Amino acid sequence: MIPVSFEFFPPKTDEQKATMRATAAAFQALDPEYVSVTFGAGGSTLSYTFDTVVELQNQFGYQVAPHLSCLGGTAEEIRNLIARYAEQGMRRIVALRGDMPSGMASPGEFRYANELVSFIRAEFGDLFRIEVACYPEFHPQCRDAHSDLKHFAAKVAAGANAAITQYFFNADSYFRFVDDARRFGIEIPIVPGIMPITNYSQLRRFSEMCGAEIPRWLERRLIAYADDTASIRAYGQEVVTDLCRKLIAGGAPGLHFYTLNRAKATLGIVQGL
Repeated sequence: MIPVSFEFFPPKTDEQKATMRATAAAFQALDPEYVSVTFGAGGSTLSYTFDTVVELQNQFGYQVAPHLSCLGGTAEEIRNLIARYAEQGMRRIVALRGDMPSGMASPGEFRYANELVSFIRAEFGDLFRIEVACYPEFHPQCRDAHSDLKHFAAKVAAGANAAITQYFFNADSYFRFVDDARRFGIEIPIVPGIMPITNYSQLRRFSEMCGAEIPRWLERRLIAYADDTASIRAYGQEVVTDLCRKLIAGGAPGLHFYTLNRAKATLGIVQGL
């Protein structure tokens, strides 16, 4: 089995915390390479993120990669946060551009993820393994495929060690993207991001926000199931497990699951592999 990793978001309510802890416990049997924790725009969930990172490390024994967003934070704030992670023994970071915080007129001291990666390397050297994002179906704000690859290459040149893709449901889009990246001179591992399917309306909302494509054949089948939640989940598990098999067979270096803090769908996929 190739390495797997899981993304969590920082819970806020007691109910969300209980769900996250149950999921973290369930994933221990899968021995993930690491888990990551998302970061709210402009630090809106900063304290929740730090607390979640520490808990996942200390209570569950995971190697944890906190997400860092360059928008909405000063260099000093980001430096201090990274130093706190270093003191806790963290050695991985997911460095992202992030989304502009609501109501904020300026983006902060860093505009793009490559600037954040350069800053981390300048301040902390090689202390951290840095993952960055990439987009097999192109960043929603990018003009064309060439520009997208240029932005990706800039993050690699700044010092990124590996990349995690946005989720997708067409394996060929991943393989084509990897081929294009290699021709562009990008040699770091490109790990596919995997989104389990459990709810069509939620998936459609996420996909519209991030620019991920739901193929017509998949969308039509999910629409046909209407409110039949059990059938959506069963079909979704079949589709995503098959996708993962194709990715593994094609040489993907790992699988990174967007878990939404829930275990059942991801467990079903990984155990099915």
